[in-house]
Amino acid sequence: MSIWKRKSITLLLSEADESEKGLKRTLSSRALVALGVGAIIGAGLFSLTGIAAAEHAGPAVTLSFVLAAVGCAFAGLCYAEFASMIPVAGSAYTYSYATMGEFMAWIIGWDLVLEYALGAATVGVSWSRYLLELFAKFGIHLPPELICSPWETLKLSDGTVIEGGIINLPAIFIVAMLSLILIRGTKESASMNNFLVVLKVTVVILFIVLGWQFIDVNNYTPYIPENTGVFGEFGLSGIAAGAGTVFFAFIGFDAVSTAAQEAKNPQKGMPIGILGSLVICTILYVLFAHVMTGLVPYTEFAGDAKPAATAFAKTGYDFLQTGLIIAILAGYTSVILVMLMGQSRVFYTMSKDGLLPSFFGDIHAKFRTPWKTNLFFMVFVSLFAGFVPVSDLGHMVSIGTLLAFVLVCIGILVMRKKMPEVPRAFKTPFVPFVPIAGVVVCVFLMYSLPGESWLRLFIWMALGVILYFVYGKKNSKINNE
Repeated sequence: MSIWKRKSITLLLSEADESEKGLKRTLSSRALVALGVGAIIGAGLFSLTGIAAAEHAGPAVTLSFVLAAVGCAFAGLCYAEFASMIPVAGSAYTYSYATMGEFMAWIIGWDLVLEYALGAATVGVSWSRYLLELFAKFGIHLPPELICSPWETLKLSDGTVIEGGIINLPAIFIVAMLSLILIRGTKESASMNNFLVVLKVTVVILFIVLGWQFIDVNNYTPYIPENTGVFGEFGLSGIAAGAGTVFFAFIGFDAVSTAAQEAKNPQKGMPIGILGSLVICTILYVLFAHVMTGLVPYTEFAGDAKPAATAFAKTGYDFLQTGLIIAILAGYTSVILVMLMGQSRVFYTMSKDGLLPSFFGDIHAKFRTPWKTNLFFMVFVSLFAGFVPVSDLGHMVSIGTLLAFVLVCIGILVMRKKMPEVPRAFKTPFVPFVPIAGVVVCVFLMYSLPGESWLRLFIWMALGVILYFVYGKKNSKINNE
């Protein structure tokens, strides 16, 4: 039994062709782009932009978004080639299985839990915060012990400070509700996602258009504040550190690849969905950050978890504040939806390979969805959303995603060397430059994250290695043929 045994692409494609027994192909190219935009625009844009500006980059946070987008673009080009030649559910896990063998596939599959499951939990906590703001505008106040985790300090809009509660109930509610929607079916989930995407993109554009006329150009001086002498505190290193912070805002475009087995025409739809959503969101992000730092001096965003609302107040359109919060809630909702969908598809695929119990691979007789996996992650993600502070979740998500991107870029180099004859509907341009550049940029962004993020990543991956040798290696189908 070899831990490096690869799964042939022929076998992967034959498994995907068993559509009558597996997932339904219902997603068009347009739906895939909407799926990507739905996963990307959310907590990163509406919460982390102000923090990155105040603590790292100043008005040059727009350049931080560009740098983060460059890293994502390199990885996205590699994802697009893989998704077009291996249109199977499982994302980077499946690609690694075909190129680097079973053990590396397990490593990246386990790592994707950090991106998708904990990403959904992170956004769920942020969703809860904005919901409280909305309730406050209508005079509704929930019991303090039901809106905050035990190890978290929460400051409400009225100035009240909660030093740890019992549980974050709103965060658990949104995770449970969306998990149940996913069980109903991919097409129904995509329809809901399309509506939410239109709503939040409209509000982002309105913010840019309405805010542009109130920009004070003095707020852009200096555009790149002088470095304080500490790496990451302004200057060029601050732009890099800011990119590591706002990288969370780009997490999700690779979730499109997890739906490859449900795409009508994956060879065409996958590249369009991945790269199209990334381009659209990068343009919106840069314009949004430019307007936001033009409305308010970047120093005022220090410690502000709701920078979009703070900046928008300078426009004088106060009557639109409630609508802005509702749209942000919609944005968060679609992100959680896609994250939960992506995670369930990864575990579904790992289960079909025997690396996880068959429980995770069961398909609902009526809805044709991996419903038991959805229920499992409803509980798993709810526990993190309800009891873990958002600050501890965010960096784990970023470093886990960056590691996945690094492995996908390496996979393209391996694939071109070992399997040049496999048909590719889309080919990553300028190989080996693009994948190597993707590795360099993503490792650099990992380096910019706090040291405790590396420690948590190491502990999490060590647990995964133990689980693989205890269960996965012994039950692997490809190793027990």
